[in-house]
Amino acid sequence: MHRFYVAVSWLLAAALAGCANPGDNGPRARLLDPNSLEAGAAIAAAADKAGWPRDDWWRALNDAQLDELVAAGLAGNPNLQAAQARLAQAKALAGVAESATLPQVNAELSFTRQRYSEQDFIPPPEAGNYSWYNHATLNAGYDLDLWGRQRTALAAALDQAEVWAAEAQLARLNLATAIVRDYAQLAVQYEVKDLLRESLAQRERFLLLSKKRKAAGLGTEAEVVLNESRLPALRNQIEQVDENISLLGKQLAALAGKGPGAGEALRRPALRLGQHPVTLPSALPAELIGRRPDVVAKRWQVEAEAKKIDAARATFYPNIDLQAFIGFQSIGFDNFPSTATGVRGIGPAITLPIFEGGRLRSQLGAQAAAYDAAVAGYNASVVHALNEVAASVVRSRSLAEQQKQAEQARASAERALKLAQQGFRAGLSEQDGVLSARLSLLDARQQLVRIHGERLDSYAALMSALGGGVAVHHPQGQGR
Repeated sequence: MHRFYVAVSWLLAAALAGCANPGDNGPRARLLDPNSLEAGAAIAAAADKAGWPRDDWWRALNDAQLDELVAAGLAGNPNLQAAQARLAQAKALAGVAESATLPQVNAELSFTRQRYSEQDFIPPPEAGNYSWYNHATLNAGYDLDLWGRQRTALAAALDQAEVWAAEAQLARLNLATAIVRDYAQLAVQYEVKDLLRESLAQRERFLLLSKKRKAAGLGTEAEVVLNESRLPALRNQIEQVDENISLLGKQLAALAGKGPGAGEALRRPALRLGQHPVTLPSALPAELIGRRPDVVAKRWQVEAEAKKIDAARATFYPNIDLQAFIGFQSIGFDNFPSTATGVRGIGPAITLPIFEGGRLRSQLGAQAAAYDAAVAGYNASVVHALNEVAASVVRSRSLAEQQKQAEQARASAERALKLAQQGFRAGLSEQDGVLSARLSLLDARQQLVRIHGERLDSYAALMSALGGGVAVHHPQGQGR
């Protein structure tokens, strides 16, 4: 036994001395510190003690039908189900990686009829004749994993599962945002249709007035033709709006995982967005990286690639497995199975990379490059996230100011219409002045409708930029 331990010790020493050289193939990229980025004036001005968005942020728009659509989408959208399936696949692959860290036990049973050589170690009467070779064993093996290759591979697989978990949350956020944006556009299209119909009615009154003026000898044929020429364009716009309403309904049904008929049954939206000023959590940009599913996914990818580097380094060292078996082996069935045909054994199995043509070094270099690419992707996602928040804030504040100006324009148009109506009743102005004032008011209202739609879209974009309140598990590691 003493000689056995001496032999094993010499073998391990030789193995360590003969390990392949990994060379200078380490990663070079460094993770970006979000606090090193300047948040900018827009974010600084909006910073407040406001909380992060709730995971059901769309409920702030106070539309029960929208809530139903989002709930249906999160429950039945095929793309979201595909993201969940990818997550389940990643977890199953992590289970495969975990199995490599545990003892392995399997059974072998074989019966082979063969002719044995007359010049081999098999004695007569089997030598030169056909006979059965029978084998039944229970085998066990365990990778000691002295250098952590299997453990780091498992950790990398678990991190990869976290990547897909964050990707699934990102799919959830993107789906909710897409539904809210399309629904806001649907609301706008209904309002635009109302205004176009009013405008058409006013143009038809203009046409009727011009015909009366011509009949009374006060107008011309050119005036009548001009007013007639404006009507087809308005009717065409109304038809386009009807088409948009139909297409948006079908698109919303598809996002909710339903057929086109469900879109036809949608009621007119009743969205309400308050006039509150845009505020942001004061923890930007530090906490943003833990709130955005896309950034978190990139961060988990960095963690996974870092562990894969450790696993690649471990392949340069000897791999030691413990192997054991017990069972029966015999030629023929006369004594199979029996104590006489019993076999058993136990011992280490050692593999050592000595010369492999640079394969391991190239694998390590490739993995280091994959880590550098993951870090670059993460850094880019942090910069993009912060800029997306800033852009959303700038747009929201600009639209709020535009709405104030548009409301002033509408108020002025309403006063102009009131004055035109008073002048007409007093006989101081013509009826076409009243109609012109009505059209100006309609233009002002259309501008307000456009801005209202853009504010709804901007709200959804800001909620998405802040991560949408989706719960994500952020890694605590620091990369490499």
